[in-house]
This record gives sequence, structure tokens and C-alpha cells, in this order.
Amino acid sequence: MNCDIKDKNLKSAGKKRIEWALSRMPVLEQVRQKFKKEKPLKGLTVGACLHITTETAALALTLKEAGARALFCASNPLSTQDDTAASLALDYGIEVFAINNEDNNTYYKHIDAVLQAKPQITLDDGADLVSTIHKRFFKSASGKKPDLPWASTEETTTGVIRLKSLQKEGRLLYPVIAVNDAYTKHLFDNRYGTGQSTLDGVIRATNRLISGSNLVVCGYGWCGKGVARRAQGLGANVIVCEVDALKALEAVMDGFRVMPMKEAARIGDIFITVTGDINVVSKSHFPVMKNRALIANSGHFDVEIDIRNLKKTAVKVREVKPLVKEYTLKNKKIIYVLGEGRLVNLACAEGHPAEVMDLSFANQALSCEYIVKSKGKLQNKVYKVPDSIDFKVASLKLKSMGIKIDTLTTEQKAYLSAWQEGT
Repeated sequence: MNCDIKDKNLKSAGKKRIEWALSRMPVLEQVRQKFKKEKPLKGLTVGACLHITTETAALALTLKEAGARALFCASNPLSTQDDTAASLALDYGIEVFAINNEDNNTYYKHIDAVLQAKPQITLDDGADLVSTIHKRFFKSASGKKPDLPWASTEETTTGVIRLKSLQKEGRLLYPVIAVNDAYTKHLFDNRYGTGQSTLDGVIRATNRLISGSNLVVCGYGWCGKGVARRAQGLGANVIVCEVDALKALEAVMDGFRVMPMKEAARIGDIFITVTGDINVVSKSHFPVMKNRALIANSGHFDVEIDIRNLKKTAVKVREVKPLVKEYTLKNKKIIYVLGEGRLVNLACAEGHPAEVMDLSFANQALSCEYIVKSKGKLQNKVYKVPDSIDFKVASLKLKSMGIKIDTLTTEQKAYLSAWQEGT
């Protein structure tokens, strides 16, 4: 089997976990049964750089049922579930290259293993796969055009930002479907998934009581909204830090305190970053923080907490619990960083619940089918998931939940499409 996994003996435990996730993802199950009959990806190679979790396994099996050769690598060194990877490779025949806590060289070696298969479709979470292709293309001195994928999908906000930057520069080499921007992704996955799993990661790593704490949420996008609301539900006094006036105003109207980070740094007990930007918690904040403050990141890359400068200014560093680093500063204060500053919901917990990833990965699978049907018709741009797919996923989810909704009458449709009617 063409794979690189930690331990083949973990496959039995991994299979049980995959089966558990499959039982809670009814939308993807309906898509999988459709693909099993129609084989929309028959003969194609799909390369994916995603978090290797049980929910991702459900997507991998859907692509395989669609007729594709599927290769998967991790989109974060700490997010891989080694037992899931073992089962995917050995029980289900998916080519997996992922090991939890792999170093940077191994991380990119695994990306290269996927790209060597020359996939016609790529799936990305953070755009490391696509950016690797672009960097190699731009560095090529031979002028020979490599085999480029037909198109890609992108799962997360950070990746979409990177890809739109490429598009703005006129350097995007092939089309991308921004799955992150689908309503059935960001309204649910980002808000409810990130909200719950982030707090789950903090609690698992520290067993810290959330109730009564001052919890600072840096960023009030859909992920930040979810974290803030879940923390409020657990009894935290939530403070929001923002740079966007509209989002800050929204946070105020939602009942949260809003202030600059330099003020929040002095009163926060727990800090959670969800911005997608660099050095949100920086060297100027660490010295004024409370003794034993906790810092966690739920943005895609490990850049939101300035750990490099924290290490420089610390007089002592030690791991006090798995994935909990204790930094002692010159002023004798102690700062804790969770999950090495990487995605706390995946480094310290199991990521989003299967029920919400059911929506996101149904979008991924159906977007792959859309890419095949649209071959040669898409420009080198970042596209939103077609509304037809978005609404189909929502309808399938409602159906799986046993929920029915109204439909417009002919009269109502006519009224909504006309301009003549008034008071």
C-alpha cells in the first residue's frame, strides 16, 4: 500500500472511529450512494491536503465510491488522527501520507507524495497544496509547463484569502471553488463547529473552568462569533477584540464587551485567536498579562500567537501537560500556550463534530462533481460554490433530520417576481 502512516496496528481502533463518524453524516451518505451509482470521478486522481480525521475519512470514501483514486496528506502537523490514517490506508485502500506531530520536512514530503500522482482535482485546507504547486511553477527555470490540476476546492477562510491574493496578482494558475464561502459551510461549520470544538480543546487540555473567567476572543468573523457564543453559554465573561468596525459593532450589539487587545491583555484569563492574521497576541501583550493566563489559537496557521518572541523573552519553558507549554517570564509571571499555537480544536481535541462536517464535506464532494462537469468552462478565478449545491446540501440535511418546510405558492412566486404590486 502506497502510504506513510505511524502504526499499522492502530487500524482496528481507527475503523471503529470512522464507522462512528459515518453513522452521523447522513448527507454525505446520500451523496456517496449517488456517486456509487453514477461514478462521476471515474478514472480521475484526486489529491487532498486536509485534516486527517474520521470526518475526512467519510469524504475520502465518498471520492473513492465516485471512482477516483484518492490520495490524502495532512493540512496541519498536529491534526492527524494516527488510528484514522491507519484504517483509511489498510482497511479502505486510501493512499494516506500523514503522521501526527510530523516535522516540517515530513509535512512537505507528504504533500509532494500527493502531487507526484498528478491529480486532476485537488482539495485543500489552508492552500498549502495549491501554493506548493504555484511556487514550483514560478521557480521553474525550464519554462516547461507542469501538469496542472483542472481545478481545486478550498475548505477554510485562511486558504481562500491566500488564493484570492494569487488571483488579485493575476497569478492563479487554475480555478478554485471556495467551499469555505458556501452558506452551508461558513454559517454552520465555522460558527457551530469551531465554537464547540475550540472550547472542547481548551477544556480537554487544561480542565480549566470556563464559567466566571474573562475569555478574550480575538476576531469576530463566523469562527469568532461561534467561540464567543459557546464561551458565553459556559458562563464566561466574553471580551472581543477586532480591527473591523462593523464586526466590532456587531459584537457590541450581541452583548459582548469590545476593547483593544492592549486593554484586554491585562484582564483576560483565557485568550483565543481566530483571525487568520499574524502576531495577534504579540510581545507587547505577554508582560502585562495575568499570571497563569492561557493562550490558544483556533486560526488555521500557527502564526497568530507570537511564540517566537515569547520563547526569547521567557527565562524558563517546560511542558506541564501534553500540549500545554508553560513560559516563565522575567517578571515571574507564567503564561500557558496550548497546542504549540496550532489549531487547538484539532491539536487538543477531535475537531468539529461529524454532524457539522457532514455539510462541509458534502459541499466538497459535490464541488468535485461540479468541477468535472465544468471542465474547460471556468476561468482562473476563485469561485463560490454554486447556489444549487448549497441549497441541495441544506435540503438534504433537513430531510435527514425529519424537518419539512413550506414551499411558495404560484401566487407568491408571481408576487415576488413582479414590481407592479404595492400598497
